Amino acid sequence: METAATIIQRLSLLPHPEGGWYREVHRAAERVECARGARSALTTIYYLLEHGQISRWHVVASDEVWHFYAGAPLELLAYDPDKRVLKKHVLAMPDTTHEPLGVIPAGRWQAARTLGPYTLVGCNVGPGFDFADFRFVSALPDHSAHFTGDLAAFADLL
Repeated sequence: METAATIIQRLSLLPHPEGGWYREVHRAAERVECARGARSALTTIYYLLEHGQISRWHVVASDEVWHFYAGAPLELLAYDPDKRVLKKHVLAMPDTTHEPLGVIPAGRWQAARTLGPYTLVGCNVGPGFDFADFRFVSALPDHSAHFTGDLAAFADLL
């Protein structure tokens, strides 16, 4: 297995504000209009988490599709704040308990962590990602009221 450092260097990954490493690899030229204004139709990134790094709880105003590429399985969490429902996905090579793809609908809170030395995934966002459409959950009013019950175990990802 390659090291995270080798992959970070080979793919020219940079630090991501939510944690981990990333690089945008595609931004569609086609633009679409949405409630937030014009956005690229689709964006795609590489995203790598090393052991001890987390993708902090955040929310994006577009759908996200995560794809597993290499390394250890990835624990991907999705929380619907309206219904107070937590869903856990483990992305890895397909077998009886894992799938290589996970979907986070627009507006859902999400967080992730590797279950080993590192995980390399890709993420497609449509309409395309714009940092104006991104919020850390910790900055949302009354977010702490949600971190009880099942979600309390994941407060360390804030």
